Amino acid sequence: MSWEEELFALFDDLESQASAAYAADREAEIADRSRAEYQQVALAGRLMASVGRAVALDVRGVGLLQGSIERVASGWLLLASTGGQDWIVREAAIASVAGASERAVPAVAWEAVARLGIGSALRRLAESGERCLLHLLDRSRYDGVLRRVGADFVEVVDDAGRLWLVAFSALAAVQSRED
Repeated sequence: MSWEEELFALFDDLESQASAAYAADREAEIADRSRAEYQQVALAGRLMASVGRAVALDVRGVGLLQGSIERVASGWLLLASTGGQDWIVREAAIASVAGASERAVPAVAWEAVARLGIGSALRRLAESGERCLLHLLDRSRYDGVLRRVGADFVEVVDDAGRLWLVAFSALAAVQSRED
């Protein structure tokens, strides 16, 4: 082999080593960026991507709920349970989720109606006059009819005719009731 061929072989080898080193550095950089970007993903985004999927939710004050996510909005979701009842679940009460989508939908891509808070969902129930069971974070419950919904609380009238004010911050979930 001539000295020119040896020199070109050396250059080829150095170029291959440089390409391999660049690829390894690039792979590490992509992994770092991926981790950094993932910290921006919110639970609500994962739940939004899971609409229509069967999931299991561990809800503080309630326990395990299983069903299909029907709607996700700002701070809450609607779950159609396998038992045939609908649940309005506050996102803040969700301890864990199984069966969620691997993807996420960023809040900027949500429809305008998905930006409505839990008060909107509770107002619909109050307007319908449907009986509900309100589950609180401390495991207490209020069974009755929702009357009015304030900025951060809901009025519930129980069977004895007593009016209870329930703070949204204490609420874990609202379960539809069959009369």
